[in-house]
Amino acid sequence: MATEAFEDIVEDFEFLDDWEDRYAHVIDLGRAMDPLEDALKVPATKVEGCASQVWLMPEIEAGTFRFRGDSDALIVRGIIAVLSALYNGVAVSDVPKIDAKAELGRLSLEEHLSAQRSNGLKAMIQRINKLAVEAA
Repeated sequence: MATEAFEDIVEDFEFLDDWEDRYAHVIDLGRAMDPLEDALKVPATKVEGCASQVWLMPEIEAGTFRFRGDSDALIVRGIIAVLSALYNGVAVSDVPKIDAKAELGRLSLEEHLSAQRSNGLKAMIQRINKLAVEAA
């Protein structure tokens, strides 16, 4: 059920053998994202449960789910970019059907994150699902 953008990341990860290279790639994905405007970095868009500051802004149009996000930590910005690739462009009703744990498992991402970052990742996924359910 993964998007083409997410499949591209999976392919990139298959090409990168070393986890340090994968980590650097995730950071590069985050750097390539447009920053979220400061006016959108408000309590309503903040994700609780993350060690870093994280904001997710939904943009639902014609039944299609999209979100933009930002963080004050480079690796977390990269994780947001990965989640954007996984979820953006999916029908709102399909967002909760995505098995994020399984899809992200294809990247071996969570096993290389600290416990705090893993908890933050789960909090972001929960927030994304909540936003989609509220929009549906």
